[in-house]
Amino acid sequence: MSFVLGRETDLSAGPTGELGSCRALDGSEGAPLYLDLDGPHAAFVVGKRGYGKSYTLGVVAESLALADGVAPVLVDPMGVFDTLGEPADGEKIPTEVIEAPSVTPASLDPRSWCALLGLSPESGPGGLVWQAAGDCESLAAMRAFVGDSDAPRVDRRAARNHLDLAASWGVFDPDGLAAADLASPGITVLELSGLDSAPMNAVVRGVAEALYRTRVDRTIARLPWLLVDEAHTFFDGVARSALETVLTRGRAPGVSLVTATQRPSVVPEVVVSQSDILISHRLTAEADLEALAAARPTYLNTSLEERLPTEPGEVVVVDDTTETVHAATIRQRVTPHGGDNPRASEVTMDK
Repeated sequence: MSFVLGRETDLSAGPTGELGSCRALDGSEGAPLYLDLDGPHAAFVVGKRGYGKSYTLGVVAESLALADGVAPVLVDPMGVFDTLGEPADGEKIPTEVIEAPSVTPASLDPRSWCALLGLSPESGPGGLVWQAAGDCESLAAMRAFVGDSDAPRVDRRAARNHLDLAASWGVFDPDGLAAADLASPGITVLELSGLDSAPMNAVVRGVAEALYRTRVDRTIARLPWLLVDEAHTFFDGVARSALETVLTRGRAPGVSLVTATQRPSVVPEVVVSQSDILISHRLTAEADLEALAAARPTYLNTSLEERLPTEPGEVVVVDDTTETVHAATIRQRVTPHGGDNPRASEVTMDK
């Protein structure tokens, strides 16, 4: 017997990915546990540092990269997922790592541009940036628009300085990533580790918006899966509105979202409430435990805190589709894990 998370039917009903195995009361390995990859889902992966949150996200990514009909995109803010493209213990995982991803300036609306640059839309510089974002398709055109305006010089200078800052990030390009660039059958890894929070948010906002809109318009056939590590970083910036759109409206056009964080207490409540699959590693912070407890489903007859595991690689899974709860162990990845912590004892010093 096996279980398929997110599906009321068995393995034969469509593509699945192996997540791990159920864990018996005595700690022994039980029935295989799979994740439904046929329909859209919102999944939330949580766990304190060092207990396997990013590892689990990598397991999901491996499965998606080998499944038919999906287009997985993984947001990598820590630079730990490029190993998905390395030699595998088994079938090679088709992976493209984009080390300097960019998006079009038009992927952000005027309000988001002001928020990104820390400008009030009611201020002189903010008003200029708002107008430029609404009228222009490129960052160069936005800067020219500001320079040619008849606004006070001090406002033009401030707006131009902020746009110069945005240009220095290197994440805006009229030929930036479009959904068609992200619709490959393998996993696309967006490597953002060299960026600060604001430009990272700009990229994720543009990518999430593009994936959602193109599926609404049905201009790509594959069903996108957007996987976001360190999700609290993006729900605290301009990417939030696009991610919440995918989270709350993505099911109809077929866009899935998998978010992972060490800090469930600092993401919006809608992330927990709208996720139909919750995968929790060990948590100990009271605020994080309270965040999950607030969304405890009625069919969970004990507190989630009582069910949480204590060892790395172990999880408790809440599946809202089948209204079941599973204690499980995540399977081993077939590609190397890039999230291990370096140790001073492993450093070889030249004598």
